[in-house]
Amino acid sequence: MRDLDITEVAKRSAVPASTLRYYEEKGLIVSIGRRGLRRLFDPGVLERLALIALGRAAGFSLDEIAVMFAPDGQPCIDRQMLTEKAEELDVTIRKLSAMRDGLRHAAACPVPSHMECPTFRRLLRAAASGAIRTPGKSVPQQR
Repeated sequence: MRDLDITEVAKRSAVPASTLRYYEEKGLIVSIGRRGLRRLFDPGVLERLALIALGRAAGFSLDEIAVMFAPDGQPCIDRQMLTEKAEELDVTIRKLSAMRDGLRHAAACPVPSHMECPTFRRLLRAAASGAIRTPGKSVPQQR
């Protein structure tokens, strides 16, 4: 397979060219040259981008993903790191499940005001204590 320019990589991977440039700046991917003003990439970059996307979907930061590649660019994923992330996801799932169940209860609760519902009041206390956080990414995908 022939080398791919940045436009082709962006199209095939659904990763914007600006993000590709950012990933290159962070050392996550490497261009192999240029065709005119456009960066060229080895076709293997698509698999690497898929691994990056999987890591991002699992909640890994770009810095955490970067250490998952050996100096030669081959995946070298720390199994303990995966186990720890899976455990973090378990905690998040439990919190979100409790939130979902509480909201469903509050939606169907027969009391006249949500503020009279003990389940809704527990949700409020959890939110006030910081036990409930808005899910989000700690590192932006692009600048």
